[in-house]
Amino acid sequence: MGGPTEDDGGTEAAVTDATALSDRDAALVEELLAGSHRALARVITRIENRSPGYRGIVAALHGHTGGADVIGITGSPGAGKSTLVDKLAAAYRDRGDTVGVVAVDPSSPYTGGAVLGDRIRMGSNVGDMDVFFRSMSARGQLGGLSMATADAVKALDAFGKDVVIIETVGAGQNEVDVVRTADTVAVLVQPGSGDDIQTLKAGILEIGDVFVVNKADMDGAERTLAELEEMVHRRESPTKGLDTGHHGFEVPDHPDDGADEASADGEADDAPVWTPEVLRTVANTGDGVAALIDAFDAHASHLRESGEIQATKRQRYAEEIRTLVRSDVGALATDEIERRGGIDDLADAVRRRETDPYSVAAEIVAPIAACVESGDR
Repeated sequence: MGGPTEDDGGTEAAVTDATALSDRDAALVEELLAGSHRALARVITRIENRSPGYRGIVAALHGHTGGADVIGITGSPGAGKSTLVDKLAAAYRDRGDTVGVVAVDPSSPYTGGAVLGDRIRMGSNVGDMDVFFRSMSARGQLGGLSMATADAVKALDAFGKDVVIIETVGAGQNEVDVVRTADTVAVLVQPGSGDDIQTLKAGILEIGDVFVVNKADMDGAERTLAELEEMVHRRESPTKGLDTGHHGFEVPDHPDDGADEASADGEADDAPVWTPEVLRTVANTGDGVAALIDAFDAHASHLRESGEIQATKRQRYAEEIRTLVRSDVGALATDEIERRGGIDDLADAVRRRETDPYSVAAEIVAPIAACVESGDR
């Protein structure tokens, strides 16, 4: 099972190959860290295309991350996410922050390209070099985020952006992908959108740190605000006595950490608890944007002061490691299938009753398992 090389566009599954930096890529990383927007754009293109060597670039940038506040903006199409993100970026710039924006568009199921990638956005920030905007394809992932998006956020963070905003396509419950990349998540709802409220009930409610009724000058805004307020209160009541962690992640119990000694009101210690805020905005005019940024700042402070930021980052990196390992092992298995004649030949052998799916799978995995076992010795 020979390892792939960078030249053949292989899987980069071997750690030494996947994270090795060529001299050219090392120079590109240095240019990015020195503040070159051109280098930043080139790195994100390499990341989005998953070009050979991109993993080494991301690995080299990782040690320079951790300085940016990462904010996820999600909601159904038509809620006004792009307009609000534009106004948010302008407001952050007014107070002196540099901003990076990754807008994740719905992707074509045929080409993987961003359907809305060519649309004009960020009109309030045209020409401002301290606002870096990039539209990316969701690459078929219903949650709106791909690993490429998470890596692009790392590039913006390492570049030195103070705030990184991720705008995602609304896809209901699958928006939990946002949580794995963003520190703070804002869920946008437009007035009178009964279907959106039902979607929130289906699960997206659990990922929001801030809920925003955008287009609050429309009819039905007060009712939508009231419904969201009620849902936020109901969100907390059913989980009294249960520690579900930030953004609804499950926190495993440890027998000796006193978790079973929680008081009747569900608080095992004096750690502050974040109650999601429900705000109104009118993105077209900028009304409510300042209050929304205040809410983002308050949540960022809460994460730091409560220590939750460490837990969320640990969970995020754990999930990223799992995803990468699954991807790499899957790529190795795909290579082994091709060595055995391809999936169609194997399926035909099963169809002819010459073998069965379990036996085929065991034979494919056997060389991979042998390599792992030999590495343990």
